Amino acid sequence: MSPLPLSKNEEDRLAALESYHIFDTGEEKDFDVLTSLASVICQIPIALITFINEKHQWFKSHHGTNLTANLRELSFCTHAIASSDEILIIPDATLDERFANNPMVTGPTKLAFYAGVPLINEDGYALGTLCVLDQQTHTLSEDQIAALKTLAKQVVDKIELRRKVLILERTNQNLLNSNMIIQKFASMAAHDIKNPLSSILLTSQALKIRHEKIQDDGCLKLVDMNINATKTLLELFDDMLEYSRSPSLLLEKKQNFELNNLILKVLELISIPENIQIILPEERHHLYLSFIAFEQIMINLLSNAIRYNNKEKGIIKIRFENDENFYRFEIEDNGIGIAEQYYEKIFDSNFTLKIPDRYDKKGSGIGLSTVKDLIAALKGTIYVKSTSGDGATFFIDIKK
Repeated sequence: MSPLPLSKNEEDRLAALESYHIFDTGEEKDFDVLTSLASVICQIPIALITFINEKHQWFKSHHGTNLTANLRELSFCTHAIASSDEILIIPDATLDERFANNPMVTGPTKLAFYAGVPLINEDGYALGTLCVLDQQTHTLSEDQIAALKTLAKQVVDKIELRRKVLILERTNQNLLNSNMIIQKFASMAAHDIKNPLSSILLTSQALKIRHEKIQDDGCLKLVDMNINATKTLLELFDDMLEYSRSPSLLLEKKQNFELNNLILKVLELISIPENIQIILPEERHHLYLSFIAFEQIMINLLSNAIRYNNKEKGIIKIRFENDENFYRFEIEDNGIGIAEQYYEKIFDSNFTLKIPDRYDKKGSGIGLSTVKDLIAALKGTIYVKSTSGDGATFFIDIKK
């Protein structure tokens, strides 16, 4: 028999509880002090701070008992959080029809007395209770009831403070991650700007020489190359300015694009030797991702595949497939390859293999670590397989 669906209010209550990240956490002195005080003030041996999820009651603090959890269906506190009263008091559970047959009453525990104050958060959801229990019947004075309510408010204040600290820590970490990504992105983009700059310089020099000689059709072609390179450079600068003002846009600004068109644009930004053949996916595929982030990923991976290819005929194959949840890419080359012991290390910041590329330059160690950071931020993964001296394949999965 399937369980009954949760009410909307209960779903919201459980979501609120989850936001505190307190369920199943370790013991904390601050909470233990409050249960100890509750026990002393009420003159009752057992005091608990409990939180209740869909199936269980869990004790954040347990004074006077070694128990740390209970089934929700057996819990007195379930009734307390469902009640609109500020406190639920059961003077004698054996005489209360709600609890008379409860195993906590009839079994070895033999509970008789219960008093519980709901822990109501800022949004009005009862997350659990501060309660006192005993095998003997009791009555509480007005002062004891008032004190129990005050202690319950202290519990709520502590968990609210705890949540705010967690939110601040998470926000701070996200800011640090965002700043790290934008810093690396700026380094990569600055590197990418060199290519159109070099193209502008070379075509301008060639145009000047030709113009000084005779007019020919080649001049017009050089002018077009110069204009295209300049436009590409301006686009890169615009991207850098936009994302420097708001780093989160680097990942949040998604758009539809066609994969092969993006790859062709990337190939215009990098220098491709005549002996390198790049094979694109045969079919046309449409993606919905952060265009600029994915563009930077492809620029780096394709640049590396070209730079570290020592074969007479270099081949780079790009494969793509997708399923219900992921875009999946493979970038395979027949270059120098990567030894197995470096499969993980190559994605570490500032790590390089200290191997010169085809231009006799060594890597900075920034590129692949930034690629990994960008892919992780896109909720994806990357790993490599390789045969040293015989090429490498990078496998990328990015969540849709």
